[in-house]
Amino acid sequence: MSVQSDVPPELKALSHFHGHLGPYVVIGYRMGSLAKVELIGKTKAVVRSGLRPPLSCLADGVQFSSGCTLGKGNIEVLDEGLAQATFSAGDRVLLITLKEEVRRDIDANMSKQNEVHLAMSIYRAELDSLFEIKRSW
Repeated sequence: MSVQSDVPPELKALSHFHGHLGPYVVIGYRMGSLAKVELIGKTKAVVRSGLRPPLSCLADGVQFSSGCTLGKGNIEVLDEGLAQATFSAGDRVLLITLKEEVRRDIDANMSKQNEVHLAMSIYRAELDSLFEIKRSW
């Protein structure tokens, strides 16, 4: 596993955790990071990515950044094929969905040669350019 030198330390750690740095693990990382900032208390996550790569990589990013892990039992991964995660803490619910045009662009341009480039562009993008975010509280 080789990660470029211009990759920030948190993404190097994410790459080490996941095994490589690709766009969907960074999408999950961004989702979980947002939930960690916006939700206080015991957080639960439901990831609707499914169980097949590359979309399932999203679940590792969520685990890495949110603190919701399979080992603690506060995350569930559903086989729905969606780039979506729901986070909840108490009566606060945060639904984060990858915009369809972003997903199409990733899927059209995904290759081993440019996965780190795609991952970095997702890491640097504004949240509202990537996601539809619904807050219930």
